[in-house]
Amino acid sequence: MTWEELNEIQPVVLQMLANSITRDRVAHAYLFEGERGTRKKDIAVLFAKSLLCDQPVNGIACGKCNNCKRIDNQNHPDVHVVEPDGLSIKKDQIRALQSEFSKTGVESKQKIYIVSHADKMTPNAANSLLKFLEEPSSETTAILMTEQVHRILPTIISRCQVVSFQPLPKELIKDRLISEGINPGMAALTASLTNNYQEAFELSSEDWFAQARIIVLKLYEVLRKSPFQAMITLQEDFNEHFKEKHQIDRALDLLLLIYKDLLYIQIDKGDKLVYPDKKQDWESDALQVSTNSLSGKMTAVLEAKRKLNANMNTQLLLEQLVLKLQG
Repeated sequence: MTWEELNEIQPVVLQMLANSITRDRVAHAYLFEGERGTRKKDIAVLFAKSLLCDQPVNGIACGKCNNCKRIDNQNHPDVHVVEPDGLSIKKDQIRALQSEFSKTGVESKQKIYIVSHADKMTPNAANSLLKFLEEPSSETTAILMTEQVHRILPTIISRCQVVSFQPLPKELIKDRLISEGINPGMAALTASLTNNYQEAFELSSEDWFAQARIIVLKLYEVLRKSPFQAMITLQEDFNEHFKEKHQIDRALDLLLLIYKDLLYIQIDKGDKLVYPDKKQDWESDALQVSTNSLSGKMTAVLEAKRKLNANMNTQLLLEQLVLKLQG
């Protein structure tokens, strides 16, 4: 992605990194932390390009010089990327990295190392990396990336400049999905479920998810119009489609968003709806239910999600939830 595209997503991060280059205050180690899909790796690569670029402009890589192109093609000898080997990053991988650190740059004085999923380092690997970070070199820059900063050794964190990546703006994801031909209603819904554009796109194009939306909407309608039929709907439609725990969790998210939409209608924020095609149908519903009642229903769904992750019997959990939502 270009600087302009990434700047729409993480403007604060990019400005901070550009300033560190123009002011010659580049740290010896950075820890990029943030949720999946927040473009940490894209920005790590862009930062590497900016550090080695032949013609940077205000600390930003030109994207056209030989160094920029070679980094884009993953064949620059002074830029090294470490990925998990299987489920973890092994000590031998860090040792190989340390060996490279000890060498002079092949084509420049500077060497850059990007460690993806740094939280997946084994204890031995983490301790090996820590030894390197304790003796920083002015000619090397390390970029560690993680989605789970709490799993990084505090001693490693203390030796890095932590850069926090914000979740992607939902409007940005929604607009991009619509530009790719996704129905606006589906785009709004999937953008509310994930901060990852690729995941949102896959959900929007998935038959299972489209059917999931229909079934959850049906459950809501049954609860509203004929609550005694809700258990039947649960047995015949819901349980047949949502069989795995992660699928049930997704269904609960879809249900929660319905009640949030009703709340948005009540406070005249129809532009925030994730089921925009249902606005006209739900306007009367929103008028007939109190804010306290909506809050109670949302709390019930959130409590069901918590119990689901605590391994409660799923059938019992769902039946209890339906009874609470009837009230």
